[in-house]
Amino acid sequence: MTDPGRKYDLVLFGATGFTGSLVADYLAEHAPAAARWALAGRSTAKLAAVRDRLAERHPHLKELPLVVADATDRAALKELADSTRVVISTVGPYLRYGEPLVAACADAGCDYVDLTGEPEFVDAMFLKHHARALETGARLVHACGFDSIPADLGVLYTMRQLGPQDGPVRIQGFIRSNGAFSGGTLASAMTAMSRPGAMARTAKARRAAQPLPAGRRVGVLAGPPRHDRVAHAWIAPLPVIDNQIVLRSAAALPEYGPDFRYGHYAAVRRLPMGLAGLAGIGVLAVSAQIKPLRSAVGRYVKPGEGPDERRRAKSWFTLRLHAKAGGRSVVTEVSGGDPGYGETSKMLAESALCLAFDDLPVTAGQVTTAEAMGDALIARLTRAGIVFRTLEEPPTQSPGPVRRG
Repeated sequence: MTDPGRKYDLVLFGATGFTGSLVADYLAEHAPAAARWALAGRSTAKLAAVRDRLAERHPHLKELPLVVADATDRAALKELADSTRVVISTVGPYLRYGEPLVAACADAGCDYVDLTGEPEFVDAMFLKHHARALETGARLVHACGFDSIPADLGVLYTMRQLGPQDGPVRIQGFIRSNGAFSGGTLASAMTAMSRPGAMARTAKARRAAQPLPAGRRVGVLAGPPRHDRVAHAWIAPLPVIDNQIVLRSAAALPEYGPDFRYGHYAAVRRLPMGLAGLAGIGVLAVSAQIKPLRSAVGRYVKPGEGPDERRRAKSWFTLRLHAKAGGRSVVTEVSGGDPGYGETSKMLAESALCLAFDDLPVTAGQVTTAEAMGDALIARLTRAGIVFRTLEEPPTQSPGPVRRG
């Protein structure tokens, strides 16, 4: 399944960063023996140090190829994209550093995966590079980490339990986690929150450029913070990219039915914890609008830093999904370990391996994980230890009012 016209099956760009090094560890353990892969970044010395660390446990990697390229060097990125079938990018914030590599992959017909949670970046890349990727056959798959694989593939798994629908479908996702975040994640979040006007304008332009298929409606479930009997927790809507990713999958996949709604919620067992979390998000949102405060937050956790191995080992997540369609009520759950780093590096690496080596539907352009990889990626992640399961059917309960999205 390799392409003799390309030097590599996949290249990891950003291999020297915090998350990039975890992805490199995962590939060293789990990439097929025949896989041709390489580490990429802007520093030869730092790349060599990552390779040396990998080779201590995996001696066959002592000659692992290194590709030197800076995120702003379009010529080097073109050469990189021309050399491989799949690129993994961990270099963020993506609004600041991501576009040249996406452009290079779209031009080269090279598949691309990242772990962005920045809605403006994803919409901008659709507007700028989706059409070219359709021409070349490149698959541009964003949000291949904790944002937004549990939600996107969790909803797909839930739809498999319901079966194809010809009427309304309503699904709520309740996320619980105790994971910590890194400097890179914080920088991406602050960048996104500092640009509400630009985000709204880019989203509007995308909606105009990508209307829904005829006869299809999708939207976001909304409502005030409240206690939910299915979640067994207090819940509050989360304005994150997961909503958009799930709705794009729903618009693309006919089995989701003609009228689909999804809501993504934070879930906490104790109301004071939820209120404290909402207050913390509010403080970050305000800080993002004021440059001195934004800089001060950025100094708290610097990009390239993150929780240590012991902290990650204690982290976990669950996403409980409550679906109602055709008179049926189904509850499913996706769960795993450390969401931000252990499981995100696994999800990102398995997404790239899936694109490189699995028999998948024919797709091109900017596509979601459910659209591009679907059941094949669920199977990979299940083998890798992420749990997808169906729970008991819950008591009847309204999923709340609808806000158009």
